[in-house]
Amino acid sequence: MRTRFAPSPTGFLHVGGLRTALYCYLMAKKTGGQFLLRIEDTDQEREVEGALQDIVESLHWMGIAPDEGVTFDAQGQITQVGNKGPYIQSERLSLYKQYADQLLAEGKAYYAFDTVEALEEMREQQKRNGNPAPKYDAGVRMTMKNSLTLTKAEVSERLERGDDYVIRLFVDPNRTIECSDHVRGNLSFKSYTIDDQILLKSDGFPTYHLANIVDDHLMEIDLVIRGEEWLPSYPKHILIYEALGWKPPEFAHLSLLLNPDGSKLSKRQGDVAAHDYSDKGYLPVAMMNFLALLGWNPGTQQDVFTKDEFIEQFSIDRVQKAGAVFDTKKLDWLQGQWVRKMTPEQFADHIRSTVVAVYPQAAEDPLFTTRAQLIQDRLLFTHEAPEMMQFFYTEPVITLELLVNEKQKVTAELLPEVQQVLLTTLEPISNEQWTVEYLKEVLFAAADAHNLSKGQLLWPMRAALTGVLFSPGAFEVAAVLGKETTMARLTRWL
Repeated sequence: MRTRFAPSPTGFLHVGGLRTALYCYLMAKKTGGQFLLRIEDTDQEREVEGALQDIVESLHWMGIAPDEGVTFDAQGQITQVGNKGPYIQSERLSLYKQYADQLLAEGKAYYAFDTVEALEEMREQQKRNGNPAPKYDAGVRMTMKNSLTLTKAEVSERLERGDDYVIRLFVDPNRTIECSDHVRGNLSFKSYTIDDQILLKSDGFPTYHLANIVDDHLMEIDLVIRGEEWLPSYPKHILIYEALGWKPPEFAHLSLLLNPDGSKLSKRQGDVAAHDYSDKGYLPVAMMNFLALLGWNPGTQQDVFTKDEFIEQFSIDRVQKAGAVFDTKKLDWLQGQWVRKMTPEQFADHIRSTVVAVYPQAAEDPLFTTRAQLIQDRLLFTHEAPEMMQFFYTEPVITLELLVNEKQKVTAELLPEVQQVLLTTLEPISNEQWTVEYLKEVLFAAADAHNLSKGQLLWPMRAALTGVLFSPGAFEVAAVLGKETTMARLTRWL
């Protein structure tokens, strides 16, 4: 299948849009097709500077770069790739006018010259008549200023003198429009609920409705995946496809993403831009994993998927109708799962630059990978790494408050005895024997011999070696620090 993601650059890419793009990508790859990125910039008044760059960057960040359309070149500049472009709608205006003119010529569309004031009066009148959704339809079209009520001479005169106009689709009010959706099944709409939608605006730009249909047809899109907010437009689009004599693609309308309280995901309750999550340090694969499962059920208990596994197992027919809750606790859990899946070398490379920025000596540390491995099970984001590894590169500050631990029954009075047991036990151990396994063996034996609990012996040892409340285990830290540093720190604690 050829699929497309077609956002408007009227804001930075929303995580809901990123999920839509992901589903489009997965369906294209699953079927051996192509994934396109098209930019729908016909609403230029609302265009946000930097939004186009943000959209392309977000797709590339998550590893779903388009095969065709708007993308980056080798130098990181925005470019267009493919033989069905341009892929930016503002560069395709002549095409939309061509098809609008075709519909005019065939009597399937008409000019409308109504003023803003006249349209507002029409809406107010419909509201007074009890119509909660005012529209330009068969019931009002014959009372307005358009080419259906004006003579051909009047229409020509208005066009020649440059009067503002729009081109509207002629909608037969006596039809039932039948269509299907991969998520919602068979759907039926009464045409009298649909207005004579605008196809071409007075500024020469098309509406979303016309441009979308023309582009999807000419770009040979097989499946349109988009948000449920476009469901009311579905019958309008079917009518345009019919009017142009084209077969429509397949459709799938995705439910909204929700806050934990069931409300629509919005900025008021948290981050909603895709770049918010890349900026925070989430792994692209974790974000992909999280978004794919928001509304899609694999039919198994599996939670952690690679991109290849998603491509193999994904099916648009398993996307759920109900809205999906955007729970960052699940995202954090997936982040942790993917951090743990890294090899020690991958993890070290992942955090190295962040640690080096704070502790430059880490750049030349031959034990960096070994040391980094000690925090891999505890870290979620790279910015946490310098603090977690500080005790390798700076002398820890040891306080009595840190060494004493009520839960472990470590009192200030007990500390001198614990220190002496540690020093006398560890001193005879050779550098060759200085391993996690041997340290564990001799220290457990020493605790038993001196009637100390493991916590009473190991808590002060770990605290003295790291200077922090939370750290890797005492044996692991001591093994990586080496005998000389370990003994020096244990000697200095009191």
